[in-house]
Amino acid sequence: MKTFLAFIVFASALAAGDWSAPSEVFHDDKRLITYRARWNGAYVIVEVAVDPGWHTFAMDNKIRHEEKLKGKPSLGVEKDTTIAVSAGLETEGKWLQTAPQDFSKPELRWFTYGFEGKAHFAAKAKKTGDGPAQVHLKAQACAKEICKNIDVTMAVPLTPDTNPFDAAALQPVR
Repeated sequence: MKTFLAFIVFASALAAGDWSAPSEVFHDDKRLITYRARWNGAYVIVEVAVDPGWHTFAMDNKIRHEEKLKGKPSLGVEKDTTIAVSAGLETEGKWLQTAPQDFSKPELRWFTYGFEGKAHFAAKAKKTGDGPAQVHLKAQACAKEICKNIDVTMAVPLTPDTNPFDAAALQPVR
């Protein structure tokens, strides 16, 4: 039985490719969001899985917010998602992201853009060391009446994976 369970765990790890270990974020005892990252030889890819009832924000949320306000005052803006890589990876060029959803309430002059469910961020990246690389992500996730600041670091293996990735499905961050 132990051998069978070990095989199941090993097979699951192989099926997952070279993703980092999942970084789960909790509020009290309820998970609200999970992140994981990988490098496929060309791109560093960050996947976000947002649990029901929560949402998180685009990398260019503040820019989109300011464009809509056109200089008018606002009650505030949610934090952008920021991602930095180090220790063996270096990004080349702009970040890409899943097309954000519009969560705005124009009647309140409140403009915000982000994600529910699953979303991806990616940037071309080259290997600069032996790794594992570090992917450091800061973000904010919100539910109806609460927001949670997020600060996670993921260790990313620097062995290119063979999982398909379609960068054309993402859009450039402004």
